Amino acid sequence: MTRRIAEPRTAFKLLTLHKDGSVGSLFIHRRNRLTVGGEMLPAENHPTKGYAERMGWHCCRTPEAPHLSPKGRVWAEVVVADYVEVERPECQGGTWLLANQMRVVRLLDEPVVEADESPTDLFAGRISFKVSA
Repeated sequence: MTRRIAEPRTAFKLLTLHKDGSVGSLFIHRRNRLTVGGEMLPAENHPTKGYAERMGWHCCRTPEAPHLSPKGRVWAEVVVADYVEVERPECQGGTWLLANQMRVVRLLDEPVVEADESPTDLFAGRISFKVSA
């Protein structure tokens, strides 16, 4: 049985960056806009054809999801509560946090490319991010 963790913790979520500068979920209920710095948001269930039905906000422990393209997306620091941890392969970002509550704290920016990587080839290796002040 999976243990549900009630205590809030910091996590990271990859979001779609819309042309108007707003952000939203990547795949499920993607037209919905999320407020940065707002209140805790309850997870909603939106079954979507072609996707596994996994209730909750899908977040990561670190801002890494090698299986997803960073194009048109931005990482956000979030706070999650009432969540379960789901072990996934490292190539999918490792442990996922599926949370019933999430608040977007701030967006991360300024990609930092390691010395042996080309800034134009985001799949050459790991990309980390500085947090805006």
